[in-house]
Amino acid sequence: MTNIAILTGRIAREPDTRETKGGTNVTGITVVTDRPARDKDGKTKRQENGYTAKESEFHRVTCFSRLAKTVGQYCSKGQLVSVQGRIHYTQWEDKDGVTRYGTEILADKVDFLSRGNGSGENDDNKDAPEID
Repeated sequence: MTNIAILTGRIAREPDTRETKGGTNVTGITVVTDRPARDKDGKTKRQENGYTAKESEFHRVTCFSRLAKTVGQYCSKGQLVSVQGRIHYTQWEDKDGVTRYGTEILADKVDFLSRGNGSGENDDNKDAPEID
């Protein structure tokens, strides 16, 4: 049995990097993907200007250790990335005792398909890994 997820999309907001009490780097990103919008008959919808209408989905992606450090350092909002990982489901009780559910992608690999904007004042992303 296999659990593999592959996403290609743009980073929707700046990466959120933190460190666990045990010293492990963790970076969360949100990747937005688009697909053609369809009507009730399954036909592709068109906008008034003739372009295909799109529906967007937002995916939570979590990276750990060295990958987390690299993604946190070199990725930024708007950057095109490809993510490979696995789907992870969680369940918890909130402070009111209500059962909540969540889904995220635990990343094994993140490929940079475009350069990021850099997140620091003097960071022009010149040291980012090469793009194939």
